[in-house]
Amino acid sequence: MSSLTRSGAAFGLLFAGLVASSAWAIDSLTFSSTAQEQRFQALTQELRCLVCQNQNLADSDAELARDLRLEVYEMLVAGKSNAEIKGFLVDRYGEFVLYQPPVRGGTIALWFGPIALLIFGFFLARRWWRRPTANPSAVTASGVAQNGDNDPGEFP
Repeated sequence: MSSLTRSGAAFGLLFAGLVASSAWAIDSLTFSSTAQEQRFQALTQELRCLVCQNQNLADSDAELARDLRLEVYEMLVAGKSNAEIKGFLVDRYGEFVLYQPPVRGGTIALWFGPIALLIFGFFLARRWWRRPTANPSAVTASGVAQNGDNDPGEFP
């Protein structure tokens, strides 16, 4: 067997292994009804991946996100309500697990801080653009007045 054929066969096996491993990574959860599946999808959209931080559980491919999806699925199948599932995860991981934390004393800066900074920046920019600028004709006139009655063409 030539080296070209061997390397082609090795590449083919490697490619097949990669494709198969990505196929195994897909969650294969079975639901008793479409309503249960929709609840699962809604819950995983509302919960944050603790590893990725900018993705919800539904979109994340992290191993922890898969584990949390499975945990949500098991609680859903066990008949727990959405509030109970969220409460369990908040007790375990803190409010950070919620993609949109509730408005409270500790999270008020998260909700209204960006708006306050935007308004402050607007007023700061408005003040900066409205400040008076030096009038070049006034400076020239005062400069001539300081030199006295000399003709600008004469030397002192």
